[in-house]
Order: sequence, then C-alpha cells, then structure tokens
Amino acid sequence: MRVLLLGANGYLGRFVADRLLADPAVQLTALGRGDDADVRFDLATGSPGALTRFLDAVHPGVVVNCAGATRGGARELARHNTVAVATVCEALRRSGCGARLVQIGCASEYGPSQPGSSTAEDAVPRPGGPYGVSKLAATELVLGSGLDAIVLRVFSPVGPGTPAGSPLGRLAEAMRRAMQSGDGELKLGGLGVQRDFVDVRDVARAVHAASLSAAQGVVNIGTGRSVKLRDAAAVLARVAGYAGALHELDGPPVLRPGLIGSPRSGEAAMEHLATPSPYPDGCGSWQQADVRTARDRLGWRPRINLEESLADIWMEAACRI
Repeated sequence: MRVLLLGANGYLGRFVADRLLADPAVQLTALGRGDDADVRFDLATGSPGALTRFLDAVHPGVVVNCAGATRGGARELARHNTVAVATVCEALRRSGCGARLVQIGCASEYGPSQPGSSTAEDAVPRPGGPYGVSKLAATELVLGSGLDAIVLRVFSPVGPGTPAGSPLGRLAEAMRRAMQSGDGELKLGGLGVQRDFVDVRDVARAVHAASLSAAQGVVNIGTGRSVKLRDAAAVLARVAGYAGALHELDGPPVLRPGLIGSPRSGEAAMEHLATPSPYPDGCGSWQQADVRTARDRLGWRPRINLEESLADIWMEAACRI
C-alpha cells in the first residue's frame, strides 16, 4: 500500500510515520515544508495543479493529512488548516490516483460541552475560537468533497513529544524547575478544566486503522474518560518523584503573562502555575469523547493509560537542561 503522509514532521505526524513504517505492507512517502520531507511542498501556498501532478506520479492508495497549525492569528490558522485542506481535496479530485483521504481533525471543532456528557460525532459543532473554526471548515471541505474520506477528531493528545508550550508540557517544565531549585511548594491555577487525554501513539494506531478501513465520515479518537488537569498534575508529581506540596489557586494568574507556571522563589515572590483563561482550545471546562464509533467501525481502542503518557512527558522534561 502506497501512503502519502502530509505533515510527517509535526507532533502527530512523527508518530503516524513511525506506525506506518512499522507495517511492512506500507510504502511511505512524506511530503511537507521541512528539509527532512521526501518532497518539499507547502500546502498553504502551493497550487492544486502542482499537487495533482505529484499525486499522479506517486499514485498513492491513501493520503494521510497531519499537516496544520495550532497557533497563530485567524489568518494564519485559516491558511494552514483550511486553505491547505482545500488544496488537498481539489488535487485529489483532479488526480487519477483515487486515493483515500485520512484527515486529522480535532475536538476543538466541537467547542464547549455539557459537564458530564460524552460528545458523539453527531453533536452540533460550536467551536470556541479561531483554531476550532479553521479545523471545522477543513472537516466540512473534506466531507463535502465527494472523496473516499474519513476525518479523525482527535481529543487531547499527550505522551512523548508533547509540545513544551502545551498545558501539560508547561506543567512538567515548571515541576522540573521546582525540583532543580529545591522548592518544596508549587501554586497551581486553572486546573479545574477536564479533558479527554489520549496518547499520541494510540492516535497513530487509529490513523493506521483508518487507512485500512472503509469507514467514512467523522470518527472521534479519545479514551471516553475525562480527567481533571489537577488530577493529571498529581499523577505527574508522583511519577516525577516530586514530594512538595501542590496548592491550587482560586483566581486567575496575575504574574508574567503566557506562563503556565514557575516555582516558588523566596517568601515574598510566589509565581503562579496557571493555565490561560479561557483554556486555550476554546472548549470550556469539560470535554469527553464518545468513542463507540471508533470501536465499532475501526476496531480501535486506546491502550496506553494516562500515567504512562505522563511518565513519558516527565522523562523528556527531566532530560532538558
């Protein structure tokens, strides 16, 4: 099976590439903006015609799109998450390769959910920010393209390679600094939000399964279990061996905008660990996936528990100098 992977050097793309390369039946070609791609091509600025010619030359059976942007202004997000997908869809329509498209979506497309509920694929999307809007627009383009296509709505990916700027990545870095300086107390804020954390390696398994399946439409990829960020922080402290006290703040952060936190420094200066408010994905205080469709249509279930994912996040943070 010839697979063309878009965005192979991104957070999800690296693990998807590893998973696909582990399948001896897969012949993988990576296309992207980086020097390590087999073919350099910018989906946000390249023409559908040029991509069509490449598709006709490579003739993949599956195209997996992990490319996109998670940060930036509305214009940048629209260019990398929506315009780029429009280019992919148009190129696939023009091409004679007849490839199946596996598009990586995200839970931010749904927006805020009712606490205690599980979000199924038929929920009406109400994204709470420009990132979710740009990804939802991409999903609608894929679903309306007439292609053999599936969109995997990935909830909150965690595990090795978790970006240092993400809430859990910054939490691990703050804990590393506290342990390095011998601080016995951290003040934490914004930990009341609950998210469905799914390991990035399980996401890669879902992409592999979707590539081999005939399922179409939207499929949620999560664990079906929402976890409070404060509980994740406690688990992270345990796997890190941090014996200090974790104190949660009631109010919003007032020091050093952009930080999720830093350790205590002296009696008069306690810098606060706090997530941005609102939570940066625009999904409010609660999200939990209904994952029955992934189980029934892809034969996929998550395998890696949150403690293992957090241990891998900590291992990378601990090795940082």
